[in-house]
Amino acid sequence: MSEDFYDILGVSRDADEDEISKAFREKAAQYHPDVSDKENAEEKFRQAKKAKEVLTDEEKRQAYDQMGHERFEQAEKRGGFDEGAGGMGGGPFGGAGGRGAGGFEDIFNQFFGGGRGGGGRGGNRPQQGRDIRTAMEITLEEAYEGVTKEFTIQRPEECPDCGGAGHPPDADVETCPECNGQGQVTQVQQTPLGRVQQTQTCRRCGGEGELYSESCSTCAGDGILQQEATLQVDVPEGIRDGQSLRMDREGAPGENGGPKGDLLIEVQIEDHPEFERDGDDLHHRHAISFPQATFGATVEVPTIEGTVEMDVPEGTQSGERFRLHGKGMPRLRGRGHGDLYVTVQIVTPDEMNEEQREALEQFAEAGGEEVNVEKGFFEKLRNSI
Repeated sequence: MSEDFYDILGVSRDADEDEISKAFREKAAQYHPDVSDKENAEEKFRQAKKAKEVLTDEEKRQAYDQMGHERFEQAEKRGGFDEGAGGMGGGPFGGAGGRGAGGFEDIFNQFFGGGRGGGGRGGNRPQQGRDIRTAMEITLEEAYEGVTKEFTIQRPEECPDCGGAGHPPDADVETCPECNGQGQVTQVQQTPLGRVQQTQTCRRCGGEGELYSESCSTCAGDGILQQEATLQVDVPEGIRDGQSLRMDREGAPGENGGPKGDLLIEVQIEDHPEFERDGDDLHHRHAISFPQATFGATVEVPTIEGTVEMDVPEGTQSGERFRLHGKGMPRLRGRGHGDLYVTVQIVTPDEMNEEQREALEQFAEAGGEEVNVEKGFFEKLRNSI
């Protein structure tokens, strides 16, 4: 086939696995031979299936993106890579042959250090499903106390109607005539170095060794559906913005009987009207009056757990900062709490009665400063905040 796999499925080159699987299901609904009478439907379905097989395999997709379509196809048929793709030639990687010997996946093992095993039907060993990521918002109070949070996500799950098989339980089954039920096909090529035997996954049955008379109508033969799931997660006290929680085996289904992947939840903490967080410490800006700053006072300031009293010494200047030990956030998986830092701001009154005005004028005059109460003095106070 000459058409690019991304074009076949109609997805972008940075599409994720969910987008690729969804695009394949749409193509399968259009071109599956059992449901379509369109011209070349069988060929188009085969192309879509091949595109999905390559683009949902991390190693194959990496090679495909590096090599391009034509050279990838040639390398797969030959069982090797040409000199322009990773520096490996088309030599006799297949060796002695036999099931699981040589094949495209074995070449990946040599080229990338391989994590996909050969052997068995189509080399289809159990593989753990991929991890899924999502995000969750919590309040600062919830981060302080810890909370059990319920949330809903969309995630891939095995089709409930076919159990992930991709076909109805009562579908007629026949041995794949192309691989005789082995799930693999062996090709023998004559090269200048001699006869080379390569074994690779059967394209017609996808390594299953069997063909079914019909596909599952619910999942269009994919075996996977996007389903809504409601879960609960325990958020520990002291968690910070951007940290992630892991829920084991709540990710995507595994392949060939492998376990599910994990679910990773990024915690995002909402902004708070009273506090700014810096690690385990909290910061708060607190307004005090001019007399409180001048003569000193005991004021009530908020904390996450409620208000506490704080002493403001006489002569306090606007912008001074005070530390309340242990009134910050709990330390995650540690002991104690951070601190609360309170920055005071002296607030200029918007309105004054006559008595207050006279007192303030006398104060200004006693300081040896001529003051225009309407503009100068209050303007200076405002600028100092």
